[in-house]
Amino acid sequence: MIDGVFLLLTGAIAYHALTHRNEDGQNDIGHMLFGAIALLFFMRVLLVDILGVW
Repeated sequence: MIDGVFLLLTGAIAYHALTHRNEDGQNDIGHMLFGAIALLFFMRVLLVDILGVW
């Protein structure tokens, strides 16, 4: 259950951060950095803890 909640939160954070645009229509480096980190945590929990790939 905790893994599912963690996946929902990190997935939402990663999606928001990676698709966010500023007023000029550009990506901010901070959003891209933290979005990539959140995506890495999302994929690690999904593959290791839930699917048991490794």
